[in-house]
Amino acid sequence: MKVSLSWLSTHIDLSKYTTPQLTDLLTFAGVEVEGVEEKGVSSDKVVVGQIKEFSQHPNADRLSVCLVDDGSGPLRQIVCGAKNFKAGDKVPVALPGAVLPGNFEIKEGKLRGVVSNGMLCSGKELGIGEDTGGLLILDADAPVGRPFKELVPADVLFDLEVTPNRPDLLSHLGLARELAALTGLPLIGQREYSSFPVPTAATNVKIEASEACPFYGARLIKGVKVGSSPAWLRARLESIGLRPINSVVDITNFVLMEMGQPLHAFDLAKLNSGNIIVRMAADGEKMLALNGTEYPLAPEDLLITDGTRAVAIAGVMGGEDSGVTETTTDILLEAAYFQPSGIRRTSRKLILGSDSSYRYERGVDPQQTLGASELATKLILEIAGGTAEASTAAGTAPKIAGEVTFNEAKTRSLLGIPDLKAEEMHSILTKLGLAKLSASGEISQWQVPSYRLDLQRSVDLAEEIARVVGLDRVPSKKQAAFAISDVADKNYDFAMQVRHALANRGFFEAQTLRLISTTQLSDSLGLPDVTKWSQPVKNPLSEDHTTLRPSLIPGLVATAALNIRQGSSRLRFFELGRIFLRLPNGTTREDERVAVLLSGPVASTSWHAKDPKAADVYELRGVVESLPGLAGQNVELKRLTDNDTFLLNHELRAGNRSVGWIAQLHPARARGIDARNPVYVAELVLSALRTNQGGMAKFEELPRFPAITRDISMELPADLPHAQVAGFFAGVKEPLLMKSDVFDVFTDDTGLKIAKDRKSVAWTLTYRSPERTLETAEVDQAHGRVLAALAKALPATVR
Repeated sequence: MKVSLSWLSTHIDLSKYTTPQLTDLLTFAGVEVEGVEEKGVSSDKVVVGQIKEFSQHPNADRLSVCLVDDGSGPLRQIVCGAKNFKAGDKVPVALPGAVLPGNFEIKEGKLRGVVSNGMLCSGKELGIGEDTGGLLILDADAPVGRPFKELVPADVLFDLEVTPNRPDLLSHLGLARELAALTGLPLIGQREYSSFPVPTAATNVKIEASEACPFYGARLIKGVKVGSSPAWLRARLESIGLRPINSVVDITNFVLMEMGQPLHAFDLAKLNSGNIIVRMAADGEKMLALNGTEYPLAPEDLLITDGTRAVAIAGVMGGEDSGVTETTTDILLEAAYFQPSGIRRTSRKLILGSDSSYRYERGVDPQQTLGASELATKLILEIAGGTAEASTAAGTAPKIAGEVTFNEAKTRSLLGIPDLKAEEMHSILTKLGLAKLSASGEISQWQVPSYRLDLQRSVDLAEEIARVVGLDRVPSKKQAAFAISDVADKNYDFAMQVRHALANRGFFEAQTLRLISTTQLSDSLGLPDVTKWSQPVKNPLSEDHTTLRPSLIPGLVATAALNIRQGSSRLRFFELGRIFLRLPNGTTREDERVAVLLSGPVASTSWHAKDPKAADVYELRGVVESLPGLAGQNVELKRLTDNDTFLLNHELRAGNRSVGWIAQLHPARARGIDARNPVYVAELVLSALRTNQGGMAKFEELPRFPAITRDISMELPADLPHAQVAGFFAGVKEPLLMKSDVFDVFTDDTGLKIAKDRKSVAWTLTYRSPERTLETAEVDQAHGRVLAALAKALPATVR
């Protein structure tokens, strides 16, 4: 929410506070300030000047030398680069010594050898507009020499992040109340509006959905003249980024930002007999909204109708066919209270948000509904004229805020401030708008104001006192006791080890949503019926968030697609997160997984490697086998059936346990995300990796004695897994055998050099003793023992 300091100043005098002080004050009170923007200038040295004459700069084609009257006496020479002015125009002039936004100080100087005593300013340079490519041309009647800040007062715009439990802060009046409580300053200006004496209502209002709309008020104003808003009203709206439309609509927007109560004005001539019926939508009903879009509605959507058709989606947006235009003369002004849950559901379902729905779905003050209507009526009569002829209402504004018991002793204990006096706490609650009803000892009863919907328990009042007195009043204490590491700590530490291992290998961690769409799921995993094993949610926020993810792969594929669209070709992503699998009995099992995605060149392009090769599945396998829980173990690959989504689909097994799977994304799927290289993915079960994890890593000293190698070539069945051979060498009981590496694999599809169902594999075996230099005879004997064991363990023929 954007808040104007000058607008706030109509409710509370904050002149003694600087902008940083106000920012800190709000932040430490729980109202996050996301940004601060200074608009306009406060310096007296920026004045209105008139360009009397100008000529071409002698040394620059794009510069002009201007003689300017700034009201101080002789004409001032200023060099200017703009071209959108003529002699006689009045423009802002920054005199030497003026400080512009961005802490830019104007000084006397020379531009291309010509003296320049100041600067002619654009709106952007003064912080009051966008760059229009030239100077800010002022009205012809602007007095020469008058300080510019008197024409356009300086302002500060705060961009606030208001938490959902504080809808009372979504207005300038609400924020002024908060600042009054925090600073102790009084509120100024009129804050309550009395009712206008009006005759008997001529409008019939009927509520057919009282649960969704407990109260609806309508006021008739006839004989208005809709036109442009006065300068002060346009300036108020423009200061917070709203675009003025016409006087009536601008007034409803002003009241919305002033008091936090949404209003809506209907053109009475476009309503059927001026009647209003509040009802739920019929199944299949549609309505054309003010934004020009027709929305399909459902029975859970609340509508404002004129008895024959829908004229507004309640609390969200009005209809295009009943809006106020320049030809409107009679209006019906709506002021209502809608249940927040219904507005939130409709807004999310239609993907249609507005300033009104933003406030309604968080909760507005039901007791100020008519007060907001009265303020709007007062302004309409002053600005657009007309007569307030009738008002009527249906239903009753609910009284949500109630009484809360306050315990002084418990508050001191909760906050840890034993010297907090009862008078100080009661004073804070009073400043916050609460009224003390009764007191007995350290227990008192308080009436909560209608706009503080979040104050419902005694601890809520204690929290308010903590916010106002400041957390710096809470003394620091060491009360925590040492706790031994438990399972949760060990699981967290292991997950961090996996993260660090992948990050150290050049992978970037992604964090994707747990809610995905069934379309994304089927496109990423290619399963025909995803509903059998994925868990849908009952009330999805949108069509893209309908299902709990049963795998991390869809999120990583979407992340890859996004990065490809941004021009990336070397993709290295991983994610640790929870997945949700729907079991045959209808229950859901949660599991922690780690997924990895790899695609593109194995290295970044550089001067010495202009065209590095693309990564293959073995690159990803190497990364996976280096992770904690798999490093140093014999990982076996078991072939799975390929499908329309994955090729080279293999199950990963370690220690007779399934730990995950690895595959290549089908080329058709890869082309769907515009991938220029093959895409490889793997997903591992984190609990299986933890189970396989060894102890703390042990470092061995470098060998002091030389090694001796022996090569071995053998014929094996073509379908014998490599992991089985590697497992034999890793487990053979030969103390001198230190290492084994495969360096050649040969097959012959023709069957001429070797049978088609056989393959030739060559290994290098490394022998070493940690105690002495081996002799050739010792190595020969050890090598013979290994070959004998090999012949017994595997169907291998040594060549």
